[in-house]
Amino acid sequence: MKKELKSYNIEQLNKLCKDIRGRILEVVSKNGGHLGSTLGATELIVAMHKVFDSSKDPFIFDVSHQAYAHKLITGRWDEFETLREFGGLSGYTKPSESPDDYFIAGHSSTSISLGVGAAKAIALNNQQDSRVPVVMIGDGSMTAGMVYEALNELGDRKYPMIIILNDNEMSIAAPIGALSRMLSSAMASPFYQKFKKRTESFVDNFGEGARYIAKRLEESLKLITPGILFEEMGIDYIGPVDGHDLKSLIEILELAKGMKKPVIIHVQTLKGKGYEIAEGKHEKWHGVGPFDLASGDSAKKSPAKAATQIYTEALLHVADRNEKIVGVTAAMPSGTGLSKLMEKYPNRFWDVAIAEQHAVTSMAAMAKEGFKPFCTIYSTFLQRGYDQVIHDVCLMDLPVVFALDRAGIVGEDGETHQGAFDVSFLRAIPNMTLLAPHDEKSFHQAVGFASTYMHPCTIRYPRGAFFESELPESIPFEVGKSQLMVSHVSDVLLIGYGNGVGRAYATMQLLDFKVSLLDLRFVKPLDEEMLLSLTCKHKKWFVFSDSAKMGGVGSAILEFLSAQKIQDVELISFEYEDSFIKHGNTVLVEESLALRPQQLAEKIRNIVKS
Repeated sequence: MKKELKSYNIEQLNKLCKDIRGRILEVVSKNGGHLGSTLGATELIVAMHKVFDSSKDPFIFDVSHQAYAHKLITGRWDEFETLREFGGLSGYTKPSESPDDYFIAGHSSTSISLGVGAAKAIALNNQQDSRVPVVMIGDGSMTAGMVYEALNELGDRKYPMIIILNDNEMSIAAPIGALSRMLSSAMASPFYQKFKKRTESFVDNFGEGARYIAKRLEESLKLITPGILFEEMGIDYIGPVDGHDLKSLIEILELAKGMKKPVIIHVQTLKGKGYEIAEGKHEKWHGVGPFDLASGDSAKKSPAKAATQIYTEALLHVADRNEKIVGVTAAMPSGTGLSKLMEKYPNRFWDVAIAEQHAVTSMAAMAKEGFKPFCTIYSTFLQRGYDQVIHDVCLMDLPVVFALDRAGIVGEDGETHQGAFDVSFLRAIPNMTLLAPHDEKSFHQAVGFASTYMHPCTIRYPRGAFFESELPESIPFEVGKSQLMVSHVSDVLLIGYGNGVGRAYATMQLLDFKVSLLDLRFVKPLDEEMLLSLTCKHKKWFVFSDSAKMGGVGSAILEFLSAQKIQDVELISFEYEDSFIKHGNTVLVEESLALRPQQLAEKIRNIVKS
């Protein structure tokens, strides 16, 4: 399709856009996925493929959840049926899936930096006449500081590069928008660019007065467009442009391609374009599970309460009783459950957009001022604020709570979103306390503990519901104290951390011999007194935690055993091995990793027998 598209006329291209939207709706309604932004970007992506060549021009999609049309155009129409399924197509760009996918993506605001790097390489290889990076970035991603670091260098170095700013949030008043479009088209034309160069040369010969007048005239023109910031950074700006007008898009992309300089094309699109139920909606239709196409209703009803919902209820409970409790999230108010707190306490809970570093540091200052901040971020996204956790929170031992949603396997979102590493990278930081609940009651207790704890701490919890179990009732949290849930005279001890407690219990139910079960609760500090007592009773320890094995819970316990010079305890960890975890249905992913209770029970039986 990619080659045939080059010869299509506008009528054929518009029909292709309609067919692409139909295919996206057909598959996403069945498999789930990102919908609003990818429907809105369809004409943009078709125009990109009409003007540029993804076989040689780096097509770089920020986050890349909006790139479904790109997948369909580049030979994956039939395979698109497997979108986000285990062993099927990724929901993001992935070079191992297709040579037309330039870079892997999943986190936001990396695209312009990647584009600058690609442009540098193209220049060093003397390929500027035949290749140009084409970047698509959404307006939401423009809130991250990394974008401006990249733009700052790009404006200075002037590498040829096309940046398409896909603005699906901002409304533009019709009169200003129409005038701006007319001026933008004119400013992008070869005539204007040649005239601009000749004028600059001309005024240079007539001194400061002429230069001042010319500069004021140019600035007056820029002020009626939103692009003055980019122009001042040294990057030409075109826009706003109608992102659903294929003819205009193609013309402007052709003009920008010929400018041989960095250009930002500001394009306005409608989220959910082509599916009336989703048009103009924001969070609800950003990422969806399977749904009924006719009604838009969700096809899946989860009977179990999600951990995120429990967190919302627990945080509301403590926030109602303590006005010093505040909170922040980074562009995920609904996903993290913070939206209800923002509604009830708009002056105490904030969404700072895609700016994890700022979120962490701003909460550090609030803690310094005597408030109790809950910094609520997905496990995978806290990776972006790691320096701030160390430098701005832990170094001063400030009482910020990090509530890490999506800890563990997150399913269909795949490698970039799996919450595998937080235990490993946080455990190394001085002054940091790590704890985890395993069910609804223990989660309320964990939040209650954290709300009065005067040091940095982290609570991790899974996407969706906790692993179902019928464990004894948990007791209130006390720093560094575990809870022995089941005690038997046995050689075998199962040690669970967080959601691993329920997994350990389910595994225990499948064994044909008695074992003991410990809810570790804290991986830092460890309950050394309890662990030391258990070394006398149990000699085979099995660790259950939804986290990476390297530097994880098992590592922490092994370090303790080594320090105590205990050599007669055998420890086996069922944490994630040293590899990135593929996307797919969570149960199928766990089966592929041999982490389902039936598989774990079989492993334990074999080890005990041997």
